[in-house]
Amino acid sequence: MPTLTITPDSAFEILLKARLYDVKVPQSDPDSGSNPSDDNGVDTLEFGAHDDTRHELVSAISDLNDDEQADLVALILVGRGDFTLAQWREAREAANDVGRAQIPDMIVGIPLVSDYLEEGLSLFNESLADYIDRH
Repeated sequence: MPTLTITPDSAFEILLKARLYDVKVPQSDPDSGSNPSDDNGVDTLEFGAHDDTRHELVSAISDLNDDEQADLVALILVGRGDFTLAQWREAREAANDVGRAQIPDMIVGIPLVSDYLEEGLSLFNESLADYIDRH
């Protein structure tokens, strides 16, 4: 079993931020004058001028060191099926080829990235349910 440099907790925190970002849709009523309870809270699922979800996700990824970012990308690649766990070294090399400056935008641009990350973590016997139970 390969050793992760990123802690599972850090990866799950990013996974949860990515999951929040994944459900966002383009804004449908930018001039809404009502409050969120009048709209049943649907505005929280839309991108808007004051939406910090993407910024928080990019910031969390950017705050990781180079090895942690490489592990994060490798977890996603393994979870997506591009590599197997036995090919961990190759997945890490592919992650390092992306480059530190491009990694946050690359991750944000992957549809269903939180699902791939969850699958990758499960191969290391880490589950989201266990993470939530600990916190």
